[in-house]
Amino acid sequence: MPTKNPQKKALIEKIEELPPETVNEVAQFVEFLTYRDEDRRLVKAAMKLSEGSLRKVWDNPNDAVFDKL
Repeated sequence: MPTKNPQKKALIEKIEELPPETVNEVAQFVEFLTYRDEDRRLVKAAMKLSEGSLRKVWDNPNDAVFDKL
């Protein structure tokens, strides 16, 4: 699997030097990062989807004073 990205290549070389149990830890950490990033994308998407319905609650004359804070 040739890669043109020098950072990826250096990382792969470092991983290849690790003992098997440490490679397993690295794999678990990469999996954690993948799930964390996916979770963040889902939260951002949910926030974006709720903006329209919450705008009615946020934008009202009674709460206009808080817009200046």
